[in-house]
Amino acid sequence: MDLFDDGPADETGDNSPEFTVGELSGAIKRVIEGEFGHVRIRGEVGRVSLPRSGHVYLDLKDDKAVIAGVIWKGVASKLDTMPEEGMEVIATGRVTTFGGQSKYQVVIEDIKPAGMGALMALLEKRKAQLAAEGLFDPQLKKPLPYLPDVIGVVTSPSGAVIRDILHRLRDRFPRKVLIWPVAVQGAKCAPEVARAIAGFNKLTPGGAMPRPDLLIVARGGGSVEDLWGFNEEIVARAAAASDIPLISAVGHETDTTLIDFVSDKRAPTPTAAAELAVPVRHELMAYLDQQHARMSRALSQGLIQRGQRLRDLGRALPRPDMLIEGPAQRLDRAAERLGPALIAGVQARKVRLADRSGGLRPAALRNRIAQEDRRLATLSSRLKPALARMVADKQRALQSRALRPDALVREHRRQQARLDDIARRLAVAGQRLTGKWRTQIEAAERLRLTLGYEATLERGFAVVRSDERVITDTQSAKAATSLEIQFADGRVTIGGAATPRKSKGPAPDQGSLF
Repeated sequence: MDLFDDGPADETGDNSPEFTVGELSGAIKRVIEGEFGHVRIRGEVGRVSLPRSGHVYLDLKDDKAVIAGVIWKGVASKLDTMPEEGMEVIATGRVTTFGGQSKYQVVIEDIKPAGMGALMALLEKRKAQLAAEGLFDPQLKKPLPYLPDVIGVVTSPSGAVIRDILHRLRDRFPRKVLIWPVAVQGAKCAPEVARAIAGFNKLTPGGAMPRPDLLIVARGGGSVEDLWGFNEEIVARAAAASDIPLISAVGHETDTTLIDFVSDKRAPTPTAAAELAVPVRHELMAYLDQQHARMSRALSQGLIQRGQRLRDLGRALPRPDMLIEGPAQRLDRAAERLGPALIAGVQARKVRLADRSGGLRPAALRNRIAQEDRRLATLSSRLKPALARMVADKQRALQSRALRPDALVREHRRQQARLDDIARRLAVAGQRLTGKWRTQIEAAERLRLTLGYEATLERGFAVVRSDERVITDTQSAKAATSLEIQFADGRVTIGGAATPRKSKGPAPDQGSLF
């Protein structure tokens, strides 16, 4: 129906046509869609609504006006970057009307950030939000396992990244590797990477499919748009929620994404991630052999020293025969004096008897002799047990003072237990000292690499010399007859051939880098 078609006049004389609400709404819709079939709009994203239907409703605004916009579900699932409030974008679509609310809107077919500045502003906004939630807290970082049995890699199976990681792991320390193939750029990148991290964490330890001890999320270098999938919030939250330690190796050394801040360790390149994951097997074997030899020498020397000390202490103890020599000699002397003493005693008593018997009668004398004989017999019978008891007492005293073999055996066991305890303490102290020295050596090696200039050559710098003298200005370079330029992989003389690269070590002098 034409809006300007004149119909029959009504009873009041007004010739204006009559429309139903639906007819007028449809006519306005046709006019607007015909006039603005395809438009591009630049503005700031205002309110964003994400209903369960999958459609996206938003407002595009500037300092003067606001236009409602809608992104249907099929289009929203293919967008590289989902719009967020405050983001400056360029939207492409068609203008239409929505009769149900008497308003016009833009059906958006494509929406992109308005330049690199918008992407960086969005990235900083997400970074600040996640930092405020504590996802970047260093205390949440989990230590990497020293030697993982299974390593899970989240990357594209067809790129050079996975080949570099597998080759580096095979050179350093071969390990089992599980690869979860994902898209590393585009709209599918973020959800697939997030599902891969969550999927590895859901594996049951000891099950048919082994659960990785370490995860590596890797991708080669690229532009900010190519790496944008790793800046998505779902990827950052999946990495932060991972119970398995995670290494991020996205892009090159200068590339930084949100997953680098929430991961437990960031590697500058995928090859460096493989180096962080496992140590060098041959170096570990050599180190273990060296430590085993040192420990064996230390234990052997300790046992020799303690054995010599035990022998020295044994020589200081008196011998058993020396302990009984003195008492045996005293016993022999007493036995020698006993016989003459008895004889002398009998003789003295006989003399006293003769002296007293002169004044006695024979009968009395015989009676007295008989009495004395009985007394003497009694004394004689008592003398032998007394001597036996005295000898027994002397022998018991001698035995109590002698060095008994069982006492020596107990002392030997006590000293052996003490020696074993000292050897165990020595082993623990050796392990502790070995760990301390290893930490010092690693710190010194890191300091050497930091202060050396060879690492700077790897980044594209060079050292210029002339006649073994470093050139630091253009005037000296112009005056030199020949120039020698040192790169990371060797030296080149102007007009000459390349010199093979020398082994890394402390430089004799520090040159200028350009």
